[in-house]
Amino acid sequence: MRGAEPLRIDGKYLLVAVILTLCVGCTGHPAAPKENDLLRMQAGNGKSSKKVIFILVDSLMHRSIDLGIKQKKLPTFQYLIDHGQYYNDLVSSFPTMSVTIDSTLLTGTHPDEHRIPGLIWLSSKEGKMINYGTGPAEIMKQGVGPVLRDALFHLNENHLSPGVETIFERLHRAGITSGSINGLIYRGKVPHALSFPRWIAGAASLPAEHRVKGPDFLAFGAFSNPFEGRTNLTDRLTKRFGFNNDYAVEAVTELIRSDKLPDFLFVYMPDMDRTIHRRGPSDLEGVQSVDRQLGALLQAFGSKEKALEKSVIVVAGDSGMSQLLPAAEQPVVDLTAILDEYSVLAPGQPAGAGAEIALAVNETMAYVYKLSAGDSLRDIAGRLNEEARIDFTAWKEDGWIQVMQAGADGRSFRYHPGGGYKDRYGQKWTVEGDAAALDVRLNEREPSLAYGNYPDALRRLFGALHSHEGEYLVVAAKEGYELSGQSSPTHKGGGGHGAMNRTESLVPLLIGGTKEKPSSMRIVDLKDYVLKLLLP
Repeated sequence: MRGAEPLRIDGKYLLVAVILTLCVGCTGHPAAPKENDLLRMQAGNGKSSKKVIFILVDSLMHRSIDLGIKQKKLPTFQYLIDHGQYYNDLVSSFPTMSVTIDSTLLTGTHPDEHRIPGLIWLSSKEGKMINYGTGPAEIMKQGVGPVLRDALFHLNENHLSPGVETIFERLHRAGITSGSINGLIYRGKVPHALSFPRWIAGAASLPAEHRVKGPDFLAFGAFSNPFEGRTNLTDRLTKRFGFNNDYAVEAVTELIRSDKLPDFLFVYMPDMDRTIHRRGPSDLEGVQSVDRQLGALLQAFGSKEKALEKSVIVVAGDSGMSQLLPAAEQPVVDLTAILDEYSVLAPGQPAGAGAEIALAVNETMAYVYKLSAGDSLRDIAGRLNEEARIDFTAWKEDGWIQVMQAGADGRSFRYHPGGGYKDRYGQKWTVEGDAAALDVRLNEREPSLAYGNYPDALRRLFGALHSHEGEYLVVAAKEGYELSGQSSPTHKGGGGHGAMNRTESLVPLLIGGTKEKPSSMRIVDLKDYVLKLLLP
C-alpha cells in the first residue's frame, strides 16, 4: 500500500499515514452529525448588518503577494488591494508557529496569558512533552494517540488558559453568532460532537465521538461536518479528511449561497504551508492557488463588488518563512550534538525519566529545558552560543530576562517590564546592557526604544519565556538555518519559521468592505479590531 500524504492541521503534521499503517483493511466512516449548526445561523444583535469573514492563510507572505501582483498573476488580491486596505507589516506572535499564533489571534493575548507555547513544549504539570503534530519520526516515538488527543481535545479543553476569552466566547456573550471552519483553536460555548471512523478511533485509542464546545457553527474537516448529507465537501481521506483549502472555501460558499453566514466566521486555509516548506518562500504556485480560491469565495456573493457590499473580508497571513540553505551548506543545527555532554529526554519518555535536559524544537526556534543538569541555564546558553549558526539565546533569571547573542563577541543585555523606555506600542521597559543583541535601539533623550530586525521583540520574547512553567531557554537560529533535536523534521532547501526575525514575523493583512482601520499592526490586537466591527 502506498503511503498517504500526512494530514496537516494547524499547518503541521498529524500523521494519518502512520495510522494507516496500523489499520490496513479497516473501514468505516464518521458518524452522522448530531446537531444542525445551520439552524442556529441567524443574525445577532451587532451594530452592522455586514458579516465579518476572517480568512487566515497559513504562511501567506507579502513578498509573494507583491511579486504576484507585479506579474499580474493575482487578480483577487489585486481587487482587494485596489478596493480596500493592504498592510505588509502585521507583527505575528512568537514563536511563529501556527497553533501559538492562532491562540494569540483568537484570544487577543500573548502566550504568557493564553498558555500555548508552541507546536511542541514540555508540560511540567503533565510530566511529558506536548506535541500537537510535528513530524513523522517524532510523532511515532511520542505516540500517535497522545499527539491526536493533545491536538484534537486537550488543546482547547485543557491547555488553552481558562483565564482568557476567545472571540467566539465573547460574541456568544453578546448574543452574536460566530463560526469556525478548520480552525484548531475553536473554543466556544455551544456543544458539538467530533466523530471519528472506527479505524482511526481504534488505532489511536480515540472515542468514536467526543463532545466539545465551540462557536455556533463548527466545521472541523470530516470530524465535524455540518453539511453532511446536504452537500459534498472535499473531506475524503485522500484529501486529508477535509483539512485543506478546498474544503474551507466550499464550506464558506455553501454558507453564503444558503444565506446562513454567522455574524463572524473564522476560516483557516492550510495548504500554502506545505508548499512553501517543500519549495521555499519564493514559490508562487501556492499564492496563485489561494488567489483563485478567494476569487471563488467572493463570487459566491454574486460578484466581488457584492461581496464587499455585504461583508467585511479580512485576509491575513500567520507567519512568514525564511529560505533555508540547501543540504550541502549544512542548514540543520543539531542541538543534541552541541549539548552532547547532557543526557536528553527521548521522545515519548516522561519528564522524570532521569534525563538532564529536554528539547522542544519548533523549526527555527526551540525550548531547551533544564531537568536535572547541575549546570545553570546560563551555562547551557554558553554552550549553545558557541555555535555560529545560532542567533541568540534567552532565559529568565532573578526577575529579569537575559538575552545573549551567539558568537565569541556576542552582545548581551537584560530587561523586564516597567520602567522608563517606551516602545511604539506604549509598553514600558527597564533595559540594562547592550540591547543591540536584539537590534533594539535606545533613545536616552525621550526616553524610548525602537525595534529593528525583531518586531515587538521585548514583549514577544517575554510572552514566550512566561508561557509555561519550568526552567528553560529560548534558542533561535540565524536566518537560513533551522534547529533539530533527536527526531524533529527538517526542511533543507525549503522554508522554515518559528523564530522572531522580520522575515518570519511580518505578514500581510488585507481588509475589504470597511474603512475602519486597525489601531495597531499586531496579530494580538486583531481580536479587538474584529469586536469593534461587530459589537454595538
